[in-house]
Amino acid sequence: MAWLRAALLLWLLPLLGGHAAAEERAVLLVAHADVTTQRLTRDTTRAIFAMRQRTWPDGQAARVFVLPNDHPVHERFVKERLTVYPHQLQLAWDRMVFSGTGQAPDRVRHQAEMLERIATTPGAMGYLEREYLDDRIQVISMD
Repeated sequence: MAWLRAALLLWLLPLLGGHAAAEERAVLLVAHADVTTQRLTRDTTRAIFAMRQRTWPDGQAARVFVLPNDHPVHERFVKERLTVYPHQLQLAWDRMVFSGTGQAPDRVRHQAEMLERIATTPGAMGYLEREYLDDRIQVISMD
């Protein structure tokens, strides 16, 4: 019986390790340190990133930063956290820009630039992998 338990453990170990690796690679919603909102719903987050809502829930102006549409971190954030596809978000931005009713978010080239822009822009929000976090920004929980 002990050999069966050991075999099962050896079989499960890669699966458990994969979960830990997935947690490390999670893309997190982040904001400037002065933002007072600690938690957002998926719908509110989606509305802010679609540029339909221009403020945080407390009324503070929101400044949105995104990576290029083809950046793997952008694709993961949009699909996993906002549950839309990058091209759908781009269509929403294009519609607002071309109709004159809004603007697209600020685009950055890479995660290091995303970190710098969020850390230095009051009301800013964006997304980063865990390895890019530092004490100049905060993670916002999503329901």
